[in-house]
Amino acid sequence: MQTVTVMHSRRFDRAVILTRHAALRMVERQVTEAQLLSVIDTGETKYKDETHLWAYKQLPERTDNLICAVLVLDQAVVVKTIMHNFDLEA
Repeated sequence: MQTVTVMHSRRFDRAVILTRHAALRMVERQVTEAQLLSVIDTGETKYKDETHLWAYKQLPERTDNLICAVLVLDQAVVVKTIMHNFDLEA
């Protein structure tokens, strides 16, 4: 699986790596790197376990809220996918 390091997370103090799937979803959903980093670093979080979580945030400049990044915490923050119109209860 091809990955690309594009930024650094202050919250988790490690590199952020996008899977190919996440990079494609980012383009498809027109989520910028700045928006993604905002979601990761300042969004709300919900942990599935110690290393798997969702980071999500409403972005006022977007009409398709919530934006959510599915993350795995490893030596880097691995972004598995990016969702929009996210429903925390679903």
